Amino acid sequence: MAAPLMSGSSLPSITGAVDPVDILLVDDQPARLLAYRAILAPLAENLIEANSGAEALKHLMERECALILLDVNMPGMDGFETASMIHQHPRFERTPIIFVTAVNVSDLDRMRGYKLGAVDYVTVPIIPEILRSKVVVLSELYRKRRDLQLANQRLEAANEALKVEKGRELDVLNESLRIANNQLAARNIELQSQIADRVSAELRLLEVNRRKDEFLATLAHELRNPLAALGNALNALQLAGRTDPLHEAMQRQLKLLVRLIDDLLDIARINRGKLTVHRVPTTLRAILDSAIETAMPLLLSDPHPLDVRMPEQEIALYADHDRLSQVFSNLINNAAKYSPAGTLIELVAESDGHNVEVAIIDSGIGLAPGHADAIFEAFAQVDTSLERSRGGLGIGLTLVRRIVELHGGRIVAHSDGLGLGSRFSVSLPLEPIPAAAAISLTSPDDAATRVQCRALIVDDNQDSADTMAMMLKMLGHETHCVYDPRQTTEAVNAFAPDVVFLDIGMPGLSGYDVARGLRLSESGAELTLVAVTGWGHAEDRRRTAEAGFDHHLVKPADMATISAICNRLTPRSRYRA
Repeated sequence: MAAPLMSGSSLPSITGAVDPVDILLVDDQPARLLAYRAILAPLAENLIEANSGAEALKHLMERECALILLDVNMPGMDGFETASMIHQHPRFERTPIIFVTAVNVSDLDRMRGYKLGAVDYVTVPIIPEILRSKVVVLSELYRKRRDLQLANQRLEAANEALKVEKGRELDVLNESLRIANNQLAARNIELQSQIADRVSAELRLLEVNRRKDEFLATLAHELRNPLAALGNALNALQLAGRTDPLHEAMQRQLKLLVRLIDDLLDIARINRGKLTVHRVPTTLRAILDSAIETAMPLLLSDPHPLDVRMPEQEIALYADHDRLSQVFSNLINNAAKYSPAGTLIELVAESDGHNVEVAIIDSGIGLAPGHADAIFEAFAQVDTSLERSRGGLGIGLTLVRRIVELHGGRIVAHSDGLGLGSRFSVSLPLEPIPAAAAISLTSPDDAATRVQCRALIVDDNQDSADTMAMMLKMLGHETHCVYDPRQTTEAVNAFAPDVVFLDIGMPGLSGYDVARGLRLSESGAELTLVAVTGWGHAEDRRRTAEAGFDHHLVKPADMATISAICNRLTPRSRYRA
């Protein structure tokens, strides 16, 4: 395909500083070679002549040409064969070839030429402008390609220099990193040592905490033994009518000691995740009445009027009666302790059918901003001054929150500031009561069914055993004491008791073992076995039940509970005496 004509003004300047390129002219006719040279001379390129294909190949081996002007019809090796030989060499496979022919070529010939690497055809007679324009374009492309190659070489050299420079910088950086890594490794070793020390310290703290919990449980158990003796003695004095003005004070302080011991045990259970609730059918009014009765001595001591507002309709709950009573009595006690004498305390209960909310409101010392959550932490104190006289271990609200959470509820404290009173709101969900659970809002009149029975008391603490025996005698029962658990079976055979009150933690033989032995005896099935112990959490109750006990009492045992157990014996054992 012929290129368009180009004017002479469009040709590149031959006077410019443009490096000439080699152009190979291949033709077996000298006249035609002369014509090529005449036509291309104005381009100021380096024109190289060859009379045959072989000579052309020889020139190409000596130099690189920008393009080849190749005659098609040459004797021996024609233009097509020469083009094929040229493009088979890797160096020249991209060298452009312009075929020159004196005859009209067919499309097949053109196709063959293009396959052999021809970029164009010119026919004889040659139009000078057309040939020059084609050569100009191909020469310029060669220069661009050569310049690009040189630029690439320079870029490659620059990249190599940059690589060397960056390599040196990288070596310096690697050395810095090596030093830093060595320092980091040393620091890691130091940190691992510190972590190991901390883990070891944490394990020691956990062990100390475990021992502390065990100590609190053991301390509570050991304290309950003398408290049991004191409680039994006070009950005996009350039954004998030998009370004095100090009797009520001693009863209150004994209950306070028992409450403190229970709180210590509960906080240990919270720390170990073992605090549980025992749900039974009950009512909100019964729980609040019990809480108010517990808090009444403190309410009367200052005194504090208590305004109670509850729904007229009874609200049934499936909850731990004793634990929730503990929650609200604690909140009422706190309101009384931290409020000026004579100020009103409000107890407001409301229900929306899905939840019940009980609020304890006082006008006492209030809470500082930001302390509404902190007061629920263990051992937190609202009043930390040295002269404070309100007392307490700082664990009551911790127990309150945990008990409420175990019921699926929440407690919120609010105060407008110091001296502006407080409001503690407890929200509890109204859960359905299981059909299998029977609710009983009344208890039998034990006094109306009072009977005489034989009670055997087994306790290695002689004072505790003797004072319980004294109390039972004043209740009208026949008693016998055993201080060595190994003598229990003999005493049962000789005394024939209806009920056996057994201490658990005794030397030589535990109460569990004694109970199991009694259940295997001939009269074991008829005996009522009561565990009287300082251990009172759920696991202890489960163990006593598995050992065969009918009841589990925590020292100091309540006189009314003991009397109720004796009065509920079977008819046969009631009238044995």
